[in-house]
Amino acid sequence: MPQETNPDTGEPVWLFPFSGMGVGDSFFIPTLRPAAMIFAVSEEAKQAKVKIKVFTVKYEGYLGIRVWRVS
Repeated sequence: MPQETNPDTGEPVWLFPFSGMGVGDSFFIPTLRPAAMIFAVSEEAKQAKVKIKVFTVKYEGYLGIRVWRVS
């Protein structure tokens, strides 16, 4: 099965685990376009009615973003 990609960013379509996260939980998404991914995660968080903090990070040699649920 081919991976679905976003035509605007060329990135894979991501499913974000907000409903299964508690306050203080985080996840990492590898990406070469962190600004576009931060926008996508922020928009999904608004729809899910959760507050998040997002930072661009390098994790185990990969550039990406880390997302924390804060409320």
